[in-house]
Amino acid sequence: MTRTALVIGAGIGGLATAVALRHEGWDVEVRERAPAPPSTGTSLGLWPGGLRALDALGLGATARGLSREAARGRFVRADGTLIGNVDMEELRRRAGDAVRVISRPALLGALTDALGDGTGGGTCDGTAAGTGDRTGDRTCGGIVRYGQQVTDVRALAADHDVVVAADGLRSRARAALFGPAHRPRYSGVSAWHGTVALDVPDMTETWGDGARFGVTPRKGGTAHWFACARAPERATYPEGELAAVRARFGTWHAGVRQVLDRLAAAGPEGVEVHRNDLYDLAAPLPRYVSGRVALVGDAAHAMTPDLGRGACEALADGVALARELAARDRVEAALSAYDAARRRPTQRLARAARVMNRAVHTRRRVAPVRDAAMRLYLTLGRPPA
Repeated sequence: MTRTALVIGAGIGGLATAVALRHEGWDVEVRERAPAPPSTGTSLGLWPGGLRALDALGLGATARGLSREAARGRFVRADGTLIGNVDMEELRRRAGDAVRVISRPALLGALTDALGDGTGGGTCDGTAAGTGDRTGDRTCGGIVRYGQQVTDVRALAADHDVVVAADGLRSRARAALFGPAHRPRYSGVSAWHGTVALDVPDMTETWGDGARFGVTPRKGGTAHWFACARAPERATYPEGELAAVRARFGTWHAGVRQVLDRLAAAGPEGVEVHRNDLYDLAAPLPRYVSGRVALVGDAAHAMTPDLGRGACEALADGVALARELAARDRVEAALSAYDAARRRPTQRLARAARVMNRAVHTRRRVAPVRDAAMRLYLTLGRPPA
């Protein structure tokens, strides 16, 4: 008898879990509260662990084709002087891959296409299956259903063998199962981001006085940029987001100014600057499962993006959960094994990201110590793959 799974959320963790479960013969449905798939989004770093998860999903070659490898990782100061380099060759020797950069919509599209229509095909166009109605119940290949609010995760668990809560940072499932102690917590840092018409080979992150600015390569001769600085939660900038970024970072080294000048030259109609406050969880979860409900991705371990590992860990969650469910007859035993495999390593990463966030956004008087510690780590340490 085919077992059934309901996945709440069509983000990276939810879709990866759905693809992995389909590979194991499960009947899967995905419900997403957004009305349609996103058409824009940030770039994501795919570390070797994330690429291994995509290989397990049968999507490694696709992801490598949609992404661009970073030739080098560099950390520099606001004046352009070097703090240290990430040794991509050493990472490749140790883990089999370096770091690749992919756009979020491209990765989501690849995962969605892999789901097909339940019979080995299908595409995602925001149209309800068999109706052509773009205003009603929207599906993606018959498996992903958009515009679907889930209000009672416990009730859904009674109708499926397993429910996967992949509903993100502000997970309603997490709140219902574990209460308000594990709510999102503002890090004190806000982030601006977008794309720019600039071909760069390296991932570069610049650290200054309580702020940082990053540039990563993308396919097609463009780059993704991001800027982070301490700010009040939900702050507003009457002069506009780009003007706020230029005011904060406009005196930094030539590489940062080149990005800002390209954005300014594109004009208000030619550039989009997005901003979001950065959060993690106020308290780590005591477990990633409750009954026959499992949490994956940000719903389980939301972390600040300082290590660039959120997407990779969500992919690994989905693969691990499906593997444990395939290996055991009892769902409860499988979920317990998933929790044992994923909770401690992801919570360690979340703590490390929080420490990095605080260190990077420290004030000038402690910056030399921060930079020296990072240089020593890059020289002697090994970034987690």
